[in-house]
Amino acid sequence: MSAPTHAERTGATRNEALDPEKLEVAPGRERETLEGCVPNLATDEEVRSALEKAFDFRGDVSVTRKDGSKVEGYLFDRVSGRDLASSFVRLLPKDSNEQLKIAYADIAALAFSSRDPAAGKSWEAWLRKYWEKKSTGEGNLSLEPEALD
Repeated sequence: MSAPTHAERTGATRNEALDPEKLEVAPGRERETLEGCVPNLATDEEVRSALEKAFDFRGDVSVTRKDGSKVEGYLFDRVSGRDLASSFVRLLPKDSNEQLKIAYADIAALAFSSRDPAAGKSWEAWLRKYWEKKSTGEGNLSLEPEALD
């Protein structure tokens, strides 16, 4: 004995079950605009939440440490421990090739850059531009990706 299919559960006919416009679709995730954002870091939960968003952010962030030093770069890794002292982020600074490891407990402020370098660079946007160029007969069409900057 097998479980009923989605079409059988919803009472759809075979042709309706194959119609992509009527298939069940999971909702996409709402993207929060973080460009230029300076989150409040008053509580431990706010620090953790802001650094999770910074990890997902595709641009640079500026981290101000509690000793007053600042570093700007790309946050590429984070480890969430039991408390802020055992949690840390890893960052690639804009002006060097070294990887910095900064404890959550040492972070006084966080600011997101005002520009997301990958904004508008989705597959759908690229495909739309490709077909627009192809329909106008523009030359130099390539399947190579465009540079982010």
